[in-house]
Amino acid sequence: MDNLQKFLLKLYITGHTARSERAIRNLRHICTEELGGRFEMRVIDILEQPQLAEDEKILATPTLIKALPLPLRRIIGDLSDTEKVLLGLDLLPIGQDD
Repeated sequence: MDNLQKFLLKLYITGHTARSERAIRNLRHICTEELGGRFEMRVIDILEQPQLAEDEKILATPTLIKALPLPLRRIIGDLSDTEKVLLGLDLLPIGQDD
C-alpha cells in the first residue's frame, strides 16, 4: 500500500461565522484523525471568490466537496456528524453503524 491516495477537499464557506469556523475545525479534526497527511484542504470563502462558488454550483454553505479521489462527493453542513462525513468521503462502508 505504498501508493495511498491523497484527498483533495474543498470547503466552501460564507464569511468568518461561527458555523464556518466550526466546519473548518471539524474538517481539520477528521482529516488529521482519519487521513493523516494524505489530504489537501482548501477553504474557499464565497464572499471573496463568488465565481468559484458559481462554477461549483454551491447553493448552501458550508459545503464540502471531495474532488479527489473520484467519485466527486458533496457534503453540506458544519461537518459535526463525523460518521456522515466519513461516509461521504468513502472512508466508511455504508451500513457500518449498528
